[in-house]
Parts: sequence; C-alpha cells; structure tokens
Amino acid sequence: MPIQPILRYPHPVLKKLCNRVEQIDPPIHTLIGDLVDTMVAGPGSVGVAAPQIGVTLRVCVVDVSKNRFGKENNHGRLCMVNPEIIARSGIATMREGCMSIPDYTGDVERNTQITLRFTEPDGTEREILASGFEAVAIQHEMDHLDGVLFLDRVVSIKTGLFRRKSY
Repeated sequence: MPIQPILRYPHPVLKKLCNRVEQIDPPIHTLIGDLVDTMVAGPGSVGVAAPQIGVTLRVCVVDVSKNRFGKENNHGRLCMVNPEIIARSGIATMREGCMSIPDYTGDVERNTQITLRFTEPDGTEREILASGFEAVAIQHEMDHLDGVLFLDRVVSIKTGLFRRKSY
C-alpha cells in the first residue's frame, strides 16, 4: 500500500466530522493499509487518522509499541474502524504533536485511561482498556475523526503552545 501525503492545517478536511463505515470491504482494507504505511513512514508517528490523508471515514491506526513512552504498555498495532470511547477516567497534561501541524507541539489535557470499542479490519468487534501514552494517542487520533485538532485542546495558547525545534 502506498504512503499517502498528510494534509496540513488549515486544510478544510481536517475540520470535518467523519462518516461511520457501514461495511468493511476492499476499499476499507486499502485505506487501512495506506494508514499503516503512512504511520510507519512518518517521523516519530504513533498514529494516523483517515482525514489526515483526505478520507472522511471513521478509521484510524495507532501503534505506540516502538515509542519510548508506550513500549511497556500497549496493545500493539490497533487498526480501528468506527472507534468509540465508552468509559474514561483520570486526567493528565501531556505534550502532543501532529503530522498535520508539523511546526508546533502543545500541552493537552487528556484522560489517562479509556475503555474503547471498535471494529477490527476482519469485522471482529473488540473492546480494550488503554492507559497512559496509548490512551492519549488513541484520543488524539479519534479527535481527528470529529474534526478536532490538538490546537483546539491546548491548555493555554499563551503558555502551552511551542514551536517545534526539529521534526
């Protein structure tokens, strides 16, 4: 599957509410493959959502297993269709970045533990409990599905937004 170009803010697709996937068919499998390849190719990327490559469907991928913050606590590569958070707890502020906003990072408040329900590419319904960095990464990618960027959640534009030194 080919690596796809990442849309950059302020591209209007990044602010759109994505549609539910009604059927997991070959085009959805292709989309998931493109998302995985694009995530793996991205510098330091731990996730990509469909709208970041111009597709307004509720599909995203997350894999924090190779990141120093997630390698001890993760579910491996998650390919999620129609993900929804069904429970959440804990709050922490963490620094986030995004391939769609490559020049900035920001302090964002997120839940530290979530229970998530989604459909896997083979059609299996799955429910997991994610915590720590993995929970944060999942919430970040799911925000993309609702047209929300980390910039919309920065705790303080004056003190919580930072120009990225390197990418």
